[in-house]
Amino acid sequence: MVTPQASADLPTPLARTRLYEQVAEQITAWIRQNGLQAGDRLPPERELAARLGVSRATLSQALVALEVVGVVVVRHGDGTVLTGRHSESRIVEAIRAHADRIPEIIDIRDALETKIAALAAQRRTEEDLAAIDASLDAMAAAIEHGERGVDADEQFHAAVTAAAHSDLLAQTMREISSLIRETRIESLSQPGRPRNSLSGHRAIAAAIRDGDAAAAAAAMHAHVEMVSDVALLRGDER
Repeated sequence: MVTPQASADLPTPLARTRLYEQVAEQITAWIRQNGLQAGDRLPPERELAARLGVSRATLSQALVALEVVGVVVVRHGDGTVLTGRHSESRIVEAIRAHADRIPEIIDIRDALETKIAALAAQRRTEEDLAAIDASLDAMAAAIEHGERGVDADEQFHAAVTAAAHSDLLAQTMREISSLIRETRIESLSQPGRPRNSLSGHRAIAAAIRDGDAAAAAAAMHAHVEMVSDVALLRGDER
């Protein structure tokens, strides 16, 4: 009698569905059941959490996951707004695909942006410094108004890239900008992260202003490392 290899008969372990993934599925099902369309708003978080029977922290993580895969967009003062992509039938797979991409996005950001920061320190003009300062002011103002500062964060990194005066590096950053924005949304949704991110920006800006390429590269590396600590990678359950 032939005994089959034990490894050949073992089923592949099922991936555990995290609570925020289940909630994300519940939200998309609720959207479809209620016929909501692009531009419609979800109920306030407190009300939605009560309807779903989950904590606001878990709901918040589910909404961030839906935002990074493009189902909703969070607008300060306007709540959580549907984009029209809520027909996504495999939402958990989409969320996990995003999470799987994060480490590679982090790697390419670290490789490119540390070099960009060093070049910016060597090549920046007064106009470049003014643009960087404007982005810092914009992010500080956004945070003071209770926002995450996603657009201002993007503005800062774009200003630093422009200060490097490398067309090829700028083109490469544009090509991966949508992927970086996914991680930016997730990162800036972490508690306390917007202010910490702004502090990192200020350290990078100071090194660029001083013309210190090594310090600028080191500050950018530390910044990318810090903003890369996100719940979707840690697998946090709230």
